Amino acid sequence: MNDSVDALLQARTSRNWLSALPTRPASEAEAYAIQDAVARRLGPVAAWKVGARTPDSEPFRAPIHADTLFFDTTALPAANFQVIGMEAEIAYKFARDLPPRAEPYSREEVLDAVESVHPAFEIVDTRFAGFGSQDPLSHMADQFNHGALVVGPAIADWRSLEPLKERVALVVDGERKIETVAGNSAGEPVRLLVWMANKGAVSLGGLKAGDVVTTGSHIGTVMVPAGSTSVAVYGTMGTYELTVG
Repeated sequence: MNDSVDALLQARTSRNWLSALPTRPASEAEAYAIQDAVARRLGPVAAWKVGARTPDSEPFRAPIHADTLFFDTTALPAANFQVIGMEAEIAYKFARDLPPRAEPYSREEVLDAVESVHPAFEIVDTRFAGFGSQDPLSHMADQFNHGALVVGPAIADWRSLEPLKERVALVVDGERKIETVAGNSAGEPVRLLVWMANKGAVSLGGLKAGDVVTTGSHIGTVMVPAGSTSVAVYGTMGTYELTVG
């Protein structure tokens, strides 16, 4: 496992993209162990990405660090990325710690720990030579294809938000690429937050005050060229714009 951890860290600094991991994970537990080992060497966790393939399936997660977390940013350098995959998401910022404990946190306890809700872009990227070129467990080990998380302004009255009814569109350089309602494959996002509190974040110390948890794309992944401007248009959450160039 250590050779794969070293390879992923070296690819980040050298930008010599990997053809494969030296030791491919054989299970989700091994993929998460690589994720966590990379995370510990990158420094404190500042955010998380979480999602699920269906509304009933086990969620998955990856830690995010301060160097790829941005607030109220409208432009990022394209040179930061190998590929630029735009995902329009809903992110939750936590006001207080939810440390690991024996008794599971309830839905109400998790919601009470939330400070604010935000529109967000996740940019997906890869440390491999080609997006989607590896087996799923290798991509899981590679921070689940995380490139950057850009968090927009807090929305008013977030408790009235109905994510399953939220219309989300992505406009790239003036062209509407996709528009969906309830486009997040994970379904209702609060169950993802509860899973993070009770399971997903436990191996790295649990959720902490100030952490942002982004809960999966509502539009899939839309690959965009360097220099383009993407605008996420939400039904009730306003719009958020990001140029990567």
